[in-house]
Amino acid sequence: MRFGKLALGLTGLAVGYALTRASSPQIPRGVLPVKPFDLMRYLGKWHEVGRLENRFERGLTRTTAEYSLKPDQTVKVVNRGFAPWKGRWTQATGTASFVRSADEGALKVSFFGPFYGGYNIVDIDEEGYQWSIIVGSTRSYFWVLSREPDAGEELKARAVAQALLLGINPDTILWVPQ
Repeated sequence: MRFGKLALGLTGLAVGYALTRASSPQIPRGVLPVKPFDLMRYLGKWHEVGRLENRFERGLTRTTAEYSLKPDQTVKVVNRGFAPWKGRWTQATGTASFVRSADEGALKVSFFGPFYGGYNIVDIDEEGYQWSIIVGSTRSYFWVLSREPDAGEELKARAVAQALLLGINPDTILWVPQ
């Protein structure tokens, strides 16, 4: 009986720890989110022109992300992409909020209840907010966003340089057909 209570208690602690970790994504070591950051300028529609392939977006083309402010000051996230093998669009809706402060480009995003992933803006067009480069909770997640569907050679070169700085093999960046 004592062993059962101990096992149940340890299981509860482990589940609590796992949920806490899932709701508090880490910023990878050596990743510095942009600061200052202006959320109001970041809101709106972005084209995902580059990424490291991941299970959530595998094979999708014409991918976009749209960000809008919710009444509770969190961010509504709508990710959309075309699945050519199905001949139809797919969409995921989630919520993002700041990890530390509202003037730093470090957010956490959830599409599945209490489970969050990191969304760390590591480079951005400071003048016009026309492009941004993002790293997730690990360096396995890397995105290049642009307000225009065409990345352009200058943005591609900047993304490759940023990938190299972060220890990401730039040859693994998929330039997404728009």
